[in-house]
Amino acid sequence: MKWILSVLLIVSISFLYACKKTNSAGNPGGGGTVPFTPNCTSAAINFTADVVPIFQSVCGQSGCHNSGSTNGPGPLTTHAQINAAKASIRPAIISGAMPKNTSLSAAQKNSIICWIDAGAPNN
Repeated sequence: MKWILSVLLIVSISFLYACKKTNSAGNPGGGGTVPFTPNCTSAAINFTADVVPIFQSVCGQSGCHNSGSTNGPGPLTTHAQINAAKASIRPAIISGAMPKNTSLSAAQKNSIICWIDAGAPNN
């Protein structure tokens, strides 16, 4: 019985490690070894004009966070959904853990993070 539990534990750990996003150099986070540092000195970020298009083209397009999703915080298609998940979105973007199958540009990361840091207004 103990050996079955040991095997299950090893398989579970291996599975979790294999699913972890890495960059081309094999470093965790997919975006490099240094976390992203936002630069919010530019103009104010507008939710409708700047943030929504990123979520639609990157997060929803992949099927990860579109309508009906159960991944992570679930769907991220409305201001209410994105605003409710902002506490988990911000660190996932800064660390490079999200998006899973692609990367965001520095401008896209700035748009999302600076919008969150500005209080996530519905503008």
